[in-house]
Amino acid sequence: MTDLEIVLADLTADGEQLDRLVAGLDADQWKLPTPAPGWTVADQIAHLAFIFRLAGTAASDAEAFKAMTAKAQENFDGAVNAALKDYENDTPEVLLARWRAEREAVVPALAAVPAGQVVPWLVNPLPPIVLACAGIMEQFAHGQDIADALGVELERTDSLRHLVVFAVLTRDFGYLARGLTPPAAEFRFEITGPSGELWAYGPEDAEQRVSGPATDFCLLATRRRHRDDLAVTAVGDEADRWLDIAQCYRGPAGAGRTPGQFAPALR
Repeated sequence: MTDLEIVLADLTADGEQLDRLVAGLDADQWKLPTPAPGWTVADQIAHLAFIFRLAGTAASDAEAFKAMTAKAQENFDGAVNAALKDYENDTPEVLLARWRAEREAVVPALAAVPAGQVVPWLVNPLPPIVLACAGIMEQFAHGQDIADALGVELERTDSLRHLVVFAVLTRDFGYLARGLTPPAAEFRFEITGPSGELWAYGPEDAEQRVSGPATDFCLLATRRRHRDDLAVTAVGDEADRWLDIAQCYRGPAGAGRTPGQFAPALR
């Protein structure tokens, strides 16, 4: 398998796990509030359906993608929230079917992008493998919100490596979201996967260092847990500052989560 095929397979597996979680919910559970203020379980799935539709369109029809995202250039957060209105009257059955269809369509669309070509995206064009990693990030973050609302845990595997790489590549997003200048110095990231494998990125002699288990690192980078509740550590003042502002997605940072908001079993 190529690297892209591996990422797409893991994207599919993560989606199937989340699908199994929500497929059996009753109508009231779809309306449960999640830790994301104002978002229900249904809103989370609607967002994922929209993001996957966006990615599939970007990979298959650049002009249609441009039309879909014209408003996002002026108000990214507003455009994302406005997209939810297209799903607000859907029954759970219809919403689930729409999300499944978008998940099924995005994989061959990304796989069909010719080698060496990039896919248009919201700020800069991206290689299809990076966009697939972004999809894994989206499913991790919004799936975590759903799991928290339901009081359950999702299984985390070494597919988290794709999200770890994405978070390393987007290290500067937390600075940019706050109008801060990212540091010039590179960080060293040493992250341990669920299997125990060590994933290391950045110069070995870097003064600024971040380390910890992959699940905790991804919860930090997606702002689904407060740093105080995670086993992610930093060496160096700038790396320590980064733990406060880390985010691997564009747009406003949001309020994040508060210390002690979740029981340790859900970490």
